[in-house]
Amino acid sequence: MLRITKTENGTVRGLPAADPRITVFKGIPFAAPPVGELRWRTPQPATDWKGVRACLEFMPIAMQRIPGSNPNGGAFYGKEWHVDPEVPMDEDCLYLNIWTNAKTGHEKMPVMVWIYGGGLMEGYPWEMEFDGERIARRGVILVSVNYRVNVFGFMTHPEIIKSSPDGFVANWGYLDQKAGIDWVRRNITNFGGDPNNITIFGQSAGGGSVMAHVNSPMAKGAFAKAIVQSGGGVRIKQPFRQMMTILNLQELAEQGKAFFNFIGAKNLAAAKAIDSKTIMAKHLEFNKNWGSTVDGKYIVEDSSISVLNGHQSKIPMMIGSTKDEFLIVPPDENIDVWAKENITGVAEEFCKLAREKASAGGISLKQAATVNGTELTASLFCETVAAQGGQAVFSYRFGPEIPGDDAGAFHSSDLWFEFETLAKCWRPFKGKHYDLARQMCNYWTNFARSGDPNGLDADGTPMPKWTPYTLKSPLVMEFLDKPGMEKKQGKMKKLLLEYNKKLVK
Repeated sequence: MLRITKTENGTVRGLPAADPRITVFKGIPFAAPPVGELRWRTPQPATDWKGVRACLEFMPIAMQRIPGSNPNGGAFYGKEWHVDPEVPMDEDCLYLNIWTNAKTGHEKMPVMVWIYGGGLMEGYPWEMEFDGERIARRGVILVSVNYRVNVFGFMTHPEIIKSSPDGFVANWGYLDQKAGIDWVRRNITNFGGDPNNITIFGQSAGGGSVMAHVNSPMAKGAFAKAIVQSGGGVRIKQPFRQMMTILNLQELAEQGKAFFNFIGAKNLAAAKAIDSKTIMAKHLEFNKNWGSTVDGKYIVEDSSISVLNGHQSKIPMMIGSTKDEFLIVPPDENIDVWAKENITGVAEEFCKLAREKASAGGISLKQAATVNGTELTASLFCETVAAQGGQAVFSYRFGPEIPGDDAGAFHSSDLWFEFETLAKCWRPFKGKHYDLARQMCNYWTNFARSGDPNGLDADGTPMPKWTPYTLKSPLVMEFLDKPGMEKKQGKMKKLLLEYNKKLVK
Protein backbone atom coordinates (compact mmCIF):
# COMPACT_ATOMS: atom_id res chain seq x y z
CA MET A 1 0.00 0.00 0.00
CA LEU A 2 1.08 3.59 -0.64
CA ARG A 3 2.00 4.82 2.84
CA ILE A 4 4.68 7.38 1.91
CA THR A 5 4.54 9.81 -0.99
CA LYS A 6 5.59 13.30 -2.04
CA THR A 7 3.81 16.64 -2.11
CA GLU A 8 5.02 19.94 -3.53
CA ASN A 9 6.22 20.93 -0.04
CA GLY A 10 7.78 17.68 1.10
CA THR A 11 7.30 13.99 1.80
CA VAL A 12 4.33 12.73 3.85
CA ARG A 13 3.60 9.46 5.62
CA GLY A 14 0.10 8.17 6.25
CA LEU A 15 -1.25 5.23 8.22
CA PRO A 16 -3.53 2.26 7.54
CA ALA A 17 -7.23 2.94 7.97
CA ALA A 18 -9.48 0.37 9.71
CA ASP A 19 -9.29 -1.44 6.39
CA PRO A 20 -5.52 -1.90 5.86
CA ARG A 21 -6.03 -1.66 2.10
CA ILE A 22 -6.74 2.04 2.62
CA THR A 23 -4.17 4.66 3.60
CA VAL A 24 -5.29 7.86 5.28
CA PHE A 25 -3.08 10.94 5.34
CA LYS A 26 -4.29 13.30 8.06
CA GLY A 27 -3.48 16.98 8.37
CA ILE A 28 -1.51 17.80 5.22
CA PRO A 29 -0.96 21.59 5.02
CA PHE A 30 -2.27 23.05 1.77
CA ALA A 31 -1.66 26.71 2.67
CA ALA A 32 0.25 28.79 5.17
CA PRO A 33 -1.35 29.35 8.60
CA PRO A 34 -3.79 32.29 8.20
CA VAL A 35 -2.59 34.03 11.34
CA GLY A 36 -1.14 37.43 12.19
CA GLU A 37 -0.68 39.44 9.02
CA LEU A 38 -2.39 36.67 7.03
CA ARG A 39 -5.64 36.93 8.99
CA TRP A 40 -8.42 38.08 6.60
CA ARG A 41 -6.15 37.54 3.63
CA THR A 42 -6.09 35.23 0.63
CA PRO A 43 -4.53 31.88 1.61
CA GLN A 44 -0.80 31.85 0.89
CA PRO A 45 1.42 28.88 -0.16
CA ALA A 46 2.45 26.40 2.51
CA THR A 47 6.11 26.29 3.49
CA ASP A 48 8.43 23.40 2.64
CA TRP A 49 9.72 20.90 5.19
CA LYS A 50 12.62 18.51 5.31
CA GLY A 51 12.41 14.81 6.00
CA VAL A 52 9.16 12.87 6.22
CA ARG A 53 6.15 14.58 7.77
CA ALA A 54 4.04 12.13 9.80
CA CYS A 55 0.41 12.82 8.82
CA LEU A 56 -1.12 10.56 11.43
CA GLU A 57 -3.52 12.83 13.32
CA PHE A 58 -6.24 15.25 12.28
CA MET A 59 -5.25 18.86 12.81
CA PRO A 60 -7.29 21.33 14.89
CA ILE A 61 -10.60 22.53 13.52
CA ALA A 62 -11.15 26.16 12.52
CA MET A 63 -12.04 28.63 15.26
CA GLN A 64 -15.75 28.36 16.13
CA ARG A 65 -18.11 27.81 19.01
CA ILE A 66 -17.66 24.43 20.73
CA PRO A 67 -19.25 21.85 18.37
CA GLY A 68 -22.65 20.83 19.68
CA SER A 69 -23.11 24.00 21.75
CA ASN A 70 -25.03 26.00 19.17
CA PRO A 71 -28.37 26.97 20.75
CA ASN A 72 -30.04 26.34 17.38
CA GLY A 73 -29.98 22.55 17.12
CA GLY A 74 -26.70 22.08 18.96
CA ALA A 75 -28.01 19.43 21.34
CA PHE A 76 -29.56 17.46 18.47
CA TYR A 77 -26.40 17.41 16.37
CA GLY A 78 -24.30 17.00 19.49
CA LYS A 79 -25.96 13.65 19.98
CA GLU A 80 -25.72 12.90 16.28
CA TRP A 81 -21.99 13.49 15.74
CA HIS A 82 -20.54 16.44 17.69
CA VAL A 83 -19.61 14.05 20.46
CA ASP A 84 -16.30 15.61 21.57
CA PRO A 85 -16.72 18.98 23.33
CA GLU A 86 -12.95 19.16 23.79
CA VAL A 87 -12.09 18.88 20.10
CA PRO A 88 -8.94 20.98 19.48
CA MET A 89 -9.37 24.17 17.47
CA ASP A 90 -6.92 26.77 16.23
CA GLU A 91 -6.70 29.66 13.79
CA ASP A 92 -3.92 27.63 12.13
CA CYS A 93 -6.36 25.31 10.36
CA LEU A 94 -5.64 25.05 6.64
CA TYR A 95 -5.06 21.32 6.35
CA LEU A 96 -6.65 18.56 4.33
CA ASN A 97 -7.07 14.79 4.69
CA ILE A 98 -6.78 12.07 2.05
CA TRP A 99 -8.12 8.51 1.93
CA THR A 100 -6.69 6.41 -0.90
CA ASN A 101 -6.36 2.74 -1.81
CA ALA A 102 -3.45 3.42 -4.15
CA LYS A 103 -0.60 0.93 -4.22
CA THR A 104 1.85 2.64 -6.54
CA GLY A 105 0.75 6.24 -7.01
CA HIS A 106 0.21 5.69 -10.73
CA GLU A 107 -3.42 4.55 -10.65
CA LYS A 108 -5.12 7.74 -11.96
CA MET A 109 -8.23 7.23 -9.82
CA PRO A 110 -11.15 9.68 -9.70
CA VAL A 111 -11.08 12.15 -6.81
CA MET A 112 -13.86 13.54 -4.62
CA VAL A 113 -13.19 16.74 -2.66
CA TRP A 114 -15.55 17.15 0.31
CA ILE A 115 -16.69 20.56 1.61
CA TYR A 116 -18.46 20.37 4.97
CA GLY A 117 -21.48 22.39 6.05
CA GLY A 118 -22.31 24.38 9.16
CA GLY A 119 -23.80 27.62 7.89
CA LEU A 120 -20.31 28.99 7.11
CA MET A 121 -20.17 29.54 10.87
CA GLU A 122 -18.98 26.14 12.13
CA GLY A 123 -18.16 22.56 11.10
CA TYR A 124 -15.01 20.64 10.29
CA PRO A 125 -13.80 18.08 7.73
CA TRP A 126 -13.25 15.11 10.02
CA GLU A 127 -16.61 14.85 11.72
CA MET A 128 -17.23 11.18 12.41
CA GLU A 129 -19.78 10.77 9.59
CA PHE A 130 -17.25 12.02 6.99
CA ASP A 131 -14.90 9.03 7.23
CA GLY A 132 -13.67 8.47 3.66
CA GLU A 133 -12.80 4.78 3.96
CA ARG A 134 -15.90 3.36 2.26
CA ILE A 135 -15.49 5.77 -0.66
CA ALA A 136 -11.82 4.84 -1.03
CA ARG A 137 -12.75 1.13 -1.04
CA ARG A 138 -14.55 1.81 -4.30
CA GLY A 139 -11.40 3.07 -6.00
CA VAL A 140 -12.23 6.77 -5.53
CA ILE A 141 -9.92 9.04 -3.53
CA LEU A 142 -11.64 11.15 -0.88
CA VAL A 143 -10.12 14.49 0.12
CA SER A 144 -11.70 16.60 2.88
CA VAL A 145 -10.65 20.24 3.07
CA ASN A 146 -10.75 22.58 6.07
CA TYR A 147 -11.56 26.27 5.70
CA ARG A 148 -12.05 29.36 7.84
CA VAL A 149 -15.58 30.03 9.08
CA ASN A 150 -17.57 32.78 10.84
CA VAL A 151 -15.73 36.05 11.56
CA PHE A 152 -12.38 34.54 10.53
CA GLY A 153 -13.67 33.25 7.19
CA PHE A 154 -16.30 35.69 6.00
CA MET A 155 -15.76 39.10 7.57
CA THR A 156 -14.60 42.16 5.72
CA HIS A 157 -13.99 45.80 6.66
CA PRO A 158 -13.58 49.09 4.74
CA GLU A 159 -9.84 49.04 5.45
CA ILE A 160 -9.53 45.48 4.11
CA ILE A 161 -11.29 46.53 0.92
CA LYS A 162 -9.12 49.62 0.53
CA SER A 163 -5.76 47.99 1.29
CA SER A 164 -6.09 44.54 -0.30
CA PRO A 165 -2.76 43.67 -1.95
CA ASP A 166 -4.29 41.26 -4.47
CA GLY A 167 -7.83 42.53 -5.03
CA PHE A 168 -9.55 39.90 -2.88
CA VAL A 169 -11.64 41.55 -0.17
CA ALA A 170 -14.00 38.93 1.28
CA ASN A 171 -15.09 35.25 1.18
CA TRP A 172 -11.86 33.96 2.75
CA GLY A 173 -13.46 30.60 3.46
CA TYR A 174 -14.35 30.13 -0.21
CA LEU A 175 -10.80 31.07 -1.17
CA ASP A 176 -9.52 28.47 1.32
CA GLN A 177 -11.70 25.84 -0.33
CA LYS A 178 -10.45 26.86 -3.77
CA ALA A 179 -6.83 26.73 -2.53
CA GLY A 180 -7.49 23.18 -1.34
CA ILE A 181 -8.98 22.19 -4.68
CA ASP A 182 -6.00 23.70 -6.51
CA TRP A 183 -3.61 21.85 -4.18
CA VAL A 184 -5.38 18.62 -5.08
CA ARG A 185 -4.97 19.34 -8.78
CA ARG A 186 -1.22 19.90 -8.32
CA ASN A 187 -0.50 17.01 -5.96
CA ILE A 188 -3.10 14.24 -6.16
CA THR A 189 -1.24 12.31 -8.85
CA ASN A 190 1.27 11.20 -6.20
CA PHE A 191 -1.61 9.74 -4.18
CA GLY A 192 -2.89 7.72 -7.13
CA GLY A 193 -5.44 10.29 -8.31
CA ASP A 194 -6.38 11.86 -11.62
CA PRO A 195 -6.18 15.69 -11.43
CA ASN A 196 -8.44 15.91 -14.48
CA ASN A 197 -11.23 13.93 -12.82
CA ILE A 198 -12.10 15.86 -9.66
CA THR A 199 -15.64 16.05 -8.28
CA ILE A 200 -16.36 18.64 -5.61
CA PHE A 201 -19.28 17.90 -3.31
CA GLY A 202 -20.74 19.38 -0.18
CA GLN A 203 -23.84 19.54 1.99
CA SER A 204 -25.77 22.45 3.48
CA ALA A 205 -23.36 25.42 3.50
CA GLY A 206 -20.90 23.03 1.86
CA GLY A 207 -23.43 22.53 -0.95
CA GLY A 208 -23.85 26.29 -1.17
CA SER A 209 -20.06 26.53 -1.38
CA VAL A 210 -20.06 24.05 -4.26
CA MET A 211 -22.67 26.21 -5.99
CA ALA A 212 -20.47 29.26 -5.44
CA HIS A 213 -17.48 27.55 -7.09
CA VAL A 214 -19.63 26.27 -9.95
CA ASN A 215 -20.64 29.88 -10.63
CA SER A 216 -17.28 31.58 -10.04
CA PRO A 217 -15.44 32.63 -13.21
CA MET A 218 -12.17 32.00 -11.35
CA ALA A 219 -13.04 28.32 -10.78
CA LYS A 220 -13.74 27.39 -14.39
CA GLY A 221 -11.87 24.18 -15.20
CA ALA A 222 -10.78 23.54 -11.61
CA PHE A 223 -13.02 20.46 -11.33
CA ALA A 224 -14.92 18.19 -13.66
CA LYS A 225 -18.18 17.49 -11.78
CA ALA A 226 -20.14 18.76 -8.79
CA ILE A 227 -22.68 17.51 -6.25
CA VAL A 228 -24.90 19.89 -4.25
CA GLN A 229 -26.60 18.32 -1.22
CA SER A 230 -29.25 20.38 0.57
CA GLY A 231 -27.34 23.48 -0.45
CA GLY A 232 -29.72 25.47 -2.56
CA GLY A 233 -30.05 25.80 -6.29
CA VAL A 234 -32.08 28.65 -7.74
CA ARG A 235 -33.71 30.71 -4.98
CA ILE A 236 -35.63 33.76 -6.01
CA LYS A 237 -39.00 34.80 -4.60
CA GLN A 238 -40.98 34.60 -1.38
CA PRO A 239 -41.60 32.34 0.41
CA PHE A 240 -38.52 30.65 -0.94
CA ARG A 241 -36.14 33.59 -0.88
CA GLN A 242 -32.99 32.29 0.74
CA MET A 243 -30.27 33.78 -1.41
CA MET A 244 -26.65 32.75 -1.16
CA THR A 245 -25.59 36.10 0.20
CA ILE A 246 -26.56 37.46 3.62
CA LEU A 247 -25.32 41.01 3.11
CA ASN A 248 -23.95 42.93 0.16
CA LEU A 249 -20.30 43.92 0.28
CA GLN A 250 -20.95 47.39 1.68
CA GLU A 251 -23.28 46.06 4.38
CA LEU A 252 -20.79 43.35 5.31
CA ALA A 253 -18.01 45.93 5.54
CA GLU A 254 -20.18 48.10 7.79
CA GLN A 255 -20.82 45.08 10.01
CA GLY A 256 -17.05 44.52 10.09
CA LYS A 257 -16.57 48.15 11.09
CA ALA A 258 -19.08 47.71 13.91
CA PHE A 259 -17.23 44.56 15.02
CA PHE A 260 -13.89 46.40 15.16
CA ASN A 261 -15.54 49.06 17.31
CA PHE A 262 -17.02 46.34 19.50
CA ILE A 263 -13.62 44.75 20.17
CA GLY A 264 -11.88 48.10 20.60
CA ALA A 265 -9.69 47.80 17.50
CA LYS A 266 -8.86 51.22 16.03
CA ASN A 267 -7.70 49.75 12.72
CA LEU A 268 -6.95 46.53 10.85
CA ALA A 269 -3.46 46.18 12.33
CA ALA A 270 -4.91 46.39 15.83
CA ALA A 271 -7.55 43.75 15.02
CA LYS A 272 -4.91 41.40 13.62
CA ALA A 273 -2.88 41.78 16.81
CA ILE A 274 -5.68 40.45 19.01
CA ASP A 275 -5.35 36.73 19.78
CA SER A 276 -7.77 34.34 18.10
CA LYS A 277 -9.47 33.15 21.31
CA THR A 278 -10.39 36.72 22.20
CA ILE A 279 -11.64 37.38 18.66
CA MET A 280 -13.76 34.22 18.87
CA ALA A 281 -15.22 35.12 22.26
CA LYS A 282 -16.04 38.61 21.03
CA HIS A 283 -17.60 37.20 17.86
CA LEU A 284 -19.98 35.06 19.94
CA GLU A 285 -20.80 38.07 22.11
CA PHE A 286 -21.31 40.28 19.02
CA ASN A 287 -23.84 37.65 17.88
CA LYS A 288 -24.00 38.40 14.17
CA ASN A 289 -23.89 36.00 11.26
CA TRP A 290 -21.07 36.24 8.75
CA GLY A 291 -21.50 34.81 5.29
CA SER A 292 -20.61 35.00 1.66
CA THR A 293 -21.08 38.12 -0.40
CA VAL A 294 -20.70 39.27 -3.98
CA ASP A 295 -17.13 40.55 -3.86
CA GLY A 296 -16.78 41.39 -7.55
CA LYS A 297 -13.83 39.07 -8.11
CA TYR A 298 -14.35 35.51 -6.95
CA ILE A 299 -18.12 35.88 -6.54
CA VAL A 300 -19.33 38.22 -9.26
CA GLU A 301 -23.06 37.59 -8.88
CA ASP A 302 -25.40 35.64 -6.65
CA SER A 303 -25.46 31.95 -7.58
CA SER A 304 -29.18 31.98 -8.34
CA ILE A 305 -28.82 34.92 -10.71
CA SER A 306 -25.75 33.33 -12.28
CA VAL A 307 -27.62 30.10 -13.06
CA LEU A 308 -30.60 31.99 -14.44
CA ASN A 309 -28.17 33.82 -16.74
CA GLY A 310 -26.52 30.55 -17.75
CA HIS A 311 -23.14 31.57 -16.36
CA GLN A 312 -22.49 28.40 -14.35
CA SER A 313 -19.86 25.85 -15.37
CA LYS A 314 -21.61 23.48 -17.77
CA ILE A 315 -20.46 20.30 -16.05
CA PRO A 316 -22.36 17.18 -14.93
CA MET A 317 -24.07 17.81 -11.59
CA MET A 318 -26.14 16.06 -8.95
CA ILE A 319 -28.47 18.06 -6.72
CA GLY A 320 -31.05 17.16 -4.11
CA SER A 321 -32.44 17.46 -0.61
CA THR A 322 -33.90 15.52 2.29
CA LYS A 323 -37.63 15.14 2.75
CA ASP A 324 -38.06 16.81 6.14
CA GLU A 325 -35.59 19.71 6.07
CA PHE A 326 -36.25 23.46 5.97
CA LEU A 327 -39.98 23.05 5.75
CA ILE A 328 -41.94 26.24 5.10
CA VAL A 329 -44.94 25.86 7.40
CA PRO A 330 -47.89 28.24 7.08
CA PRO A 331 -49.45 29.53 10.32
CA ASP A 332 -52.26 27.49 11.83
CA GLU A 333 -54.92 30.16 11.64
CA ASN A 334 -55.40 30.91 7.97
CA ILE A 335 -53.42 29.55 5.03
CA ASP A 336 -55.41 31.80 2.69
CA VAL A 337 -53.88 34.95 4.19
CA TRP A 338 -50.39 33.40 4.14
CA ALA A 339 -50.78 32.30 0.51
CA LYS A 340 -52.01 35.73 -0.65
CA GLU A 341 -49.00 37.39 0.98
CA ASN A 342 -46.38 34.93 -0.27
CA ILE A 343 -47.61 33.34 -3.51
CA THR A 344 -50.02 35.96 -4.77
CA GLY A 345 -50.35 34.66 -8.31
CA VAL A 346 -51.42 31.15 -7.38
CA ALA A 347 -52.76 31.58 -3.84
CA GLU A 348 -56.32 30.45 -4.58
CA GLU A 349 -55.27 27.35 -6.49
CA PHE A 350 -52.60 26.47 -3.88
CA CYS A 351 -55.16 26.62 -1.04
CA LYS A 352 -57.62 24.53 -3.04
CA LEU A 353 -54.99 21.84 -3.65
CA ALA A 354 -53.96 21.94 0.01
CA ARG A 355 -57.56 21.33 1.15
CA GLU A 356 -57.93 18.47 -1.32
CA LYS A 357 -54.67 16.94 -0.10
CA ALA A 358 -55.70 17.30 3.54
CA SER A 359 -59.08 15.68 2.91
CA ALA A 360 -57.71 12.81 0.83
CA GLY A 361 -54.83 12.05 3.17
CA GLY A 362 -56.61 12.54 6.46
CA ILE A 363 -54.06 15.14 7.57
CA SER A 364 -54.30 18.69 8.89
CA LEU A 365 -54.50 21.62 6.51
CA LYS A 366 -51.26 22.92 7.96
CA GLN A 367 -49.51 19.65 7.09
CA ALA A 368 -50.99 19.66 3.61
CA ALA A 369 -49.82 23.21 2.94
CA THR A 370 -46.27 22.70 4.23
CA VAL A 371 -43.61 23.14 1.55
CA ASN A 372 -40.02 21.85 1.41
CA GLY A 373 -38.11 24.98 0.41
CA THR A 374 -34.82 23.20 -0.25
CA GLU A 375 -36.49 20.72 -2.57
CA LEU A 376 -38.10 23.54 -4.52
CA THR A 377 -34.83 25.43 -5.01
CA ALA A 378 -33.16 22.24 -6.23
CA SER A 379 -36.07 21.56 -8.58
CA LEU A 380 -36.00 25.08 -9.98
CA PHE A 381 -32.26 24.66 -10.59
CA CYS A 382 -32.99 21.47 -12.53
CA GLU A 383 -35.78 23.16 -14.50
CA THR A 384 -33.54 26.11 -15.36
CA VAL A 385 -30.59 24.00 -16.45
CA ALA A 386 -32.79 21.60 -18.38
CA ALA A 387 -34.31 24.51 -20.29
CA GLN A 388 -30.84 25.84 -21.14
CA GLY A 389 -29.62 22.45 -22.37
CA GLY A 390 -26.08 21.15 -22.69
CA GLN A 391 -25.64 20.09 -19.07
CA ALA A 392 -26.55 16.76 -17.44
CA VAL A 393 -28.18 17.09 -14.02
CA PHE A 394 -29.31 14.23 -11.78
CA SER A 395 -31.89 15.12 -9.13
CA TYR A 396 -32.71 13.24 -5.91
CA ARG A 397 -34.82 13.32 -2.76
CA PHE A 398 -33.76 11.49 0.40
CA GLY A 399 -36.62 10.31 2.58
CA PRO A 400 -36.29 6.84 4.13
CA GLU A 401 -37.54 5.98 7.60
CA ILE A 402 -34.87 7.15 10.06
CA PRO A 403 -35.06 5.21 13.34
CA GLY A 404 -34.33 6.43 16.85
CA ASP A 405 -36.66 9.42 17.18
CA ASP A 406 -39.35 11.34 15.31
CA ALA A 407 -37.01 13.74 13.46
CA GLY A 408 -37.68 12.06 10.11
CA ALA A 409 -35.31 12.57 7.19
CA PHE A 410 -33.86 15.64 8.87
CA HIS A 411 -31.30 18.06 7.46
CA SER A 412 -27.97 16.17 7.22
CA SER A 413 -29.46 12.71 7.87
CA ASP A 414 -28.31 11.64 4.41
CA LEU A 415 -24.63 12.06 5.33
CA TRP A 416 -24.49 8.71 7.11
CA PHE A 417 -25.66 7.12 3.86
CA GLU A 418 -23.53 8.83 1.22
CA PHE A 419 -20.36 8.10 3.18
CA GLU A 420 -21.72 4.66 4.20
CA THR A 421 -20.81 5.30 7.84
CA LEU A 422 -23.99 4.05 9.52
CA ALA A 423 -21.96 1.81 11.84
CA LYS A 424 -20.61 4.95 13.57
CA CYS A 425 -24.11 6.24 14.37
CA TRP A 426 -26.10 5.68 17.58
CA ARG A 427 -29.32 5.09 15.66
CA PRO A 428 -30.69 1.50 15.46
CA PHE A 429 -30.31 1.12 11.71
CA LYS A 430 -31.45 -2.15 10.17
CA GLY A 431 -30.49 -4.18 7.13
CA LYS A 432 -32.56 -2.06 4.73
CA HIS A 433 -30.67 1.05 5.84
CA TYR A 434 -27.30 -0.58 5.22
CA ASP A 435 -28.47 -1.72 1.79
CA LEU A 436 -29.57 1.82 0.94
CA ALA A 437 -26.31 3.32 2.22
CA ARG A 438 -24.27 0.90 0.13
CA GLN A 439 -26.23 1.79 -2.99
CA MET A 440 -26.11 5.55 -2.36
CA CYS A 441 -22.35 5.42 -1.88
CA ASN A 442 -22.22 3.46 -5.15
CA TYR A 443 -24.23 6.14 -6.97
CA TRP A 444 -22.05 8.95 -5.59
CA THR A 445 -18.76 7.27 -6.49
CA ASN A 446 -20.02 6.12 -9.90
CA PHE A 447 -20.91 9.73 -10.67
CA ALA A 448 -17.44 10.83 -9.59
CA ARG A 449 -15.92 8.22 -11.83
CA SER A 450 -17.80 8.96 -15.05
CA GLY A 451 -20.47 11.62 -14.60
CA ASP A 452 -23.13 8.89 -14.60
CA PRO A 453 -24.32 7.50 -11.22
CA ASN A 454 -25.56 4.23 -12.66
CA GLY A 455 -23.80 0.91 -12.30
CA LEU A 456 -23.76 -2.43 -10.55
CA ASP A 457 -24.38 -3.18 -6.92
CA ALA A 458 -21.91 -5.22 -4.87
CA ASP A 459 -23.52 -8.52 -5.97
CA GLY A 460 -23.13 -7.63 -9.64
CA THR A 461 -26.78 -6.77 -10.29
CA PRO A 462 -27.71 -3.40 -11.83
CA MET A 463 -28.95 -0.77 -9.39
CA PRO A 464 -32.23 1.02 -10.21
CA LYS A 465 -31.71 3.28 -13.21
CA TRP A 466 -31.18 6.97 -12.43
CA THR A 467 -31.98 9.14 -15.45
CA PRO A 468 -31.03 12.81 -15.89
CA TYR A 469 -33.65 15.48 -15.22
CA THR A 470 -35.17 16.85 -18.43
CA LEU A 471 -38.18 19.03 -19.22
CA LYS A 472 -39.88 16.11 -20.94
CA SER A 473 -38.97 13.69 -18.15
CA PRO A 474 -38.61 15.66 -14.88
CA LEU A 475 -37.90 12.58 -12.81
CA VAL A 476 -36.24 12.54 -9.41
CA MET A 477 -34.47 9.61 -7.76
CA GLU A 478 -36.22 8.91 -4.48
CA PHE A 479 -34.13 7.25 -1.79
CA LEU A 480 -36.78 5.64 0.42
CA ASP A 481 -36.37 2.12 1.79
CA LYS A 482 -35.02 1.42 -1.69
CA PRO A 483 -33.94 3.70 -4.54
CA GLY A 484 -36.45 4.37 -7.30
CA MET A 485 -37.40 7.09 -9.77
CA GLU A 486 -40.36 9.30 -8.88
CA LYS A 487 -42.94 8.86 -11.62
CA LYS A 488 -44.49 12.33 -11.54
CA GLN A 489 -44.44 15.64 -9.69
CA GLY A 490 -47.15 16.41 -7.18
CA LYS A 491 -49.72 19.01 -8.21
CA MET A 492 -48.68 21.49 -5.51
CA LYS A 493 -45.00 21.21 -6.31
CA LYS A 494 -45.69 21.64 -10.03
CA LEU A 495 -47.84 24.69 -9.31
CA LEU A 496 -45.13 26.36 -7.23
CA LEU A 497 -42.42 25.56 -9.77
CA GLU A 498 -44.45 27.11 -12.56
CA TYR A 499 -45.17 30.13 -10.36
CA ASN A 500 -41.50 30.70 -9.58
CA LYS A 501 -40.45 30.18 -13.19
CA LYS A 502 -42.85 32.94 -14.28
CA LEU A 503 -41.52 35.30 -11.61
CA VAL A 504 -37.89 34.96 -12.67
CA LYS A 505 -38.46 35.55 -16.39
